[in-house]
Amino acid sequence: MPFVDYVLVAFFLFFIGCIIGWCIEVVFRRVFTAKKWINPGFLTGPWLPLYGFGVVVLFFLSIIPINTGMVWLDAVILILIMGVAMTVIEYIAGLIFIKGMGIKLWDYSNRWGNIQGIICPLFSFLWLLVAALFYFVINEPVIQAVAWFVHHIEFAFVVGVFFGVFLVDLCNSLHLSARIRKFAKEHEVVVHFEKLKEEVRGRLEEHKQKPSFVFPFKSLSQFKDELEERIEQFSAEHKKK
Repeated sequence: MPFVDYVLVAFFLFFIGCIIGWCIEVVFRRVFTAKKWINPGFLTGPWLPLYGFGVVVLFFLSIIPINTGMVWLDAVILILIMGVAMTVIEYIAGLIFIKGMGIKLWDYSNRWGNIQGIICPLFSFLWLLVAALFYFVINEPVIQAVAWFVHHIEFAFVVGVFFGVFLVDLCNSLHLSARIRKFAKEHEVVVHFEKLKEEVRGRLEEHKQKPSFVFPFKSLSQFKDELEERIEQFSAEHKKK
């Protein structure tokens, strides 16, 4: 397959991974954590780049030729590589947000064996399970989807529209992150973004106001007020780390 096709396939898989990952996180928060419908992640739209990159990496790792002479050992080695790769992606993404923007999108600080609250053995094990699920169940449908895409390259227009909207969303979110980064630097704290969204939603519900699923903060001025009100909380949590 020509290099250009590999690039297009990567874009296509990123597109699929972002959207499916977002759906998984929305349901996960509704059922297991917040018990509410909360728009996950830092971006506004229905996409999570971490999952997009994850699907791309898992797919291309899955086609690595490993031949030890034992099929089961080939599968174990590949699944281990996939699981480690996903943990590395999670760590790099978390580090970029914490060090570069002063934002913590997830926090494993209360989990045993965690590293900087970004990764921990439990979720690394879950990534291994995801890798196994991908290898044994999801990989074949993904291969079929890629084959369909290669033979229906006109769908690249849809993928292109997705990336156009995605980039606009990214630029808008980076503008918001600049405000957070400035706040975090001035007060020497790390902002727990997901926790902040949950608290804002809860306070709005207490005042019988309908929170926005898409826009958790109605305006930048409101966002600044929310940050200022929680400065002591952020400082205390930062010192614990």
